[in-house]
Amino acid sequence: MADKIDLSSVEAALAKAELMAALSEATLKRLAKQGQPCTVDSGKLLFAKGDKGDALYVLLEGEVEVRVSTEAGKDVRMASLKPPALIGEMAVLDGGTRSADICAIRKSRFLRIHRDQAIAALESEPKALLKLIAEMSRRLRHADSALEDAHTLDLGGRLALRLIEEAGDSTSVTLTQTELARRIGASREKVNRKLHEWVDEGWISMGRAGIKLVARDKLKALIQESRAG
Repeated sequence: MADKIDLSSVEAALAKAELMAALSEATLKRLAKQGQPCTVDSGKLLFAKGDKGDALYVLLEGEVEVRVSTEAGKDVRMASLKPPALIGEMAVLDGGTRSADICAIRKSRFLRIHRDQAIAALESEPKALLKLIAEMSRRLRHADSALEDAHTLDLGGRLALRLIEEAGDSTSVTLTQTELARRIGASREKVNRKLHEWVDEGWISMGRAGIKLVARDKLKALIQESRAG
């Protein structure tokens, strides 16, 4: 579903995206005009694994998660992306099928850029292509690290790591317990018990605003202990 988006905000978002930041201002303006805005409601897919990779997307507002399904039909979260993330870069390189589902965690707005338009921009400015390769390498390393953590960390370690990553530079996490459970591959009941253990320990506090990290150092130490074990 298309909606109106201010071109200046689109250009600003493109300039911040990992790949697009290397493009000239003139090329950014051209892509902003060529791109098609679209909106995806919370819980809906932007695209599914196996779909044709005929475009890339710039996330302008909202948040999405990258996920795959197991043979048992369980959704496994691989990563979450926030503005101004670039989504579907591999389609630019090979035009193949999508390797994962992209689902909107909350209502999200995008700029859809057709593969032919992106290829033309990259061919005219090779530095942007090198930027894309560097970004994809970074994501591969991150995915490798996440996979290793999934196999080596226990539930407490995975939960502590997720809380610290979601909080970033702040001390607050607004994800629900259900969202946290899905992101670390555990049941909500187990996550709830562990969180209340940490409340009793004085490591975190919980309220209507979400979860507040009171003793970040304790959570970090727990992660290290889990990895060492």
